[in-house]
Amino acid sequence: MIAIERAPSPAPRRAGPTSTLRSLAHCAMPASPEAARALRRFARAAARRWRLAEHFDEALSVIVTELVTNVVLHSGSPWVSTVISVREDALTVEVMDGGCWKHRVSRRQEPLDADVPCGRGLRLVDAYATRTVTHRMERGSAVLAEIALHGTPPPVVRDPMHALDPYL
Repeated sequence: MIAIERAPSPAPRRAGPTSTLRSLAHCAMPASPEAARALRRFARAAARRWRLAEHFDEALSVIVTELVTNVVLHSGSPWVSTVISVREDALTVEVMDGGCWKHRVSRRQEPLDADVPCGRGLRLVDAYATRTVTHRMERGSAVLAEIALHGTPPPVVRDPMHALDPYL
């Protein structure tokens, strides 16, 4: 299922639950190795359609790829859903699944990550997002990443190990 909508908005104000929706895109599909690539393309198409600056296209692409890859690799969900929206001053990405995540009692240790091709996903998301919120439920989760549309552009993050991920 794919849907992209655009709606006019009034004068800008701070993004929040009651702020006016300017644009919305949604895509849901089976959680398979192809999902990260397909949803990344979907996100880039939405950014181009909404005429967002190129650095938002890059940030959106990395965030969607990393969050969807986490669903595919770790959740056991049969599906993954991505909702992208623009509300006033914020670009928001929400990736949802219906899986059962295993709780990790401690974070991965940095030295262990040095030679592995994965394990950096949420750090990459945090590098691009101005705010990240994770909701875990008994069945499924939703991760929301917000990017400020005004002010300092998101950084360009270069991670050579990122290219080794077979799900990209």
